Amino acid sequence: MTPHTEVYVGLGSNLDDPIDQVRRALDELDSLPLTRRVAASRLYASRPVGPQDQPDFVNAVAHLHTRLSPLALLDQLQALEQRHRRIRERRWGPRTLDLDLLLYGDETLALPRLQVPHREMTSRAFVLLPLLELAPHLQLPDGHRIAALAETLATAGEVEVLPDNAN
Repeated sequence: MTPHTEVYVGLGSNLDDPIDQVRRALDELDSLPLTRRVAASRLYASRPVGPQDQPDFVNAVAHLHTRLSPLALLDQLQALEQRHRRIRERRWGPRTLDLDLLLYGDETLALPRLQVPHREMTSRAFVLLPLLELAPHLQLPDGHRIAALAETLATAGEVEVLPDNAN
C-alpha cells in the first residue's frame, strides 16, 4: 500500500450560514477518496481580505492523510467547493466555501494550477493561527516554523476563535 502524505487544508466561508458550510466541509473532507481527516482546528472569525463590502469569514484548518497526488487532491477540493455552490465572481470576493491546499507533505510545488506551500499562507493570521493550533511544531519546506511566523503577525481584532457552540 502506498504511504500517505500529511496535508493541511485551509477552509473559509462567508455566505449561506458560514459556520455550517465549514463544519459540513470538514466532515466531507473525510469522505474524499484515499483521504482521511486526522484533525481539525477550532473555527475562527476573520475580516475579509480584499473587498470589505462583504461579511466576515469563518475559517478553519484541517489535517489530512492522503494517498492522492497534489493535483488529484486539488481536483477533489474544487469539486467539494462546487457541491457547496461556490461561485467565483471576483478575486477575494464572498463565497460559500473556499478550500486551499496549504501544505502537501514537505513538497514545494509551482504548477500553473497549484502552488504549495500556499503563496499567501505566511501572511494570513486566519491560516497560521488554526494551523498553529493543530501543529505547533510544524516547519515549512523552507525551514520557517509556523510558531515563529504566527508570532510576527499583528492579529489584534483581525481573528478570533469562535465559541464551540457558535451557530
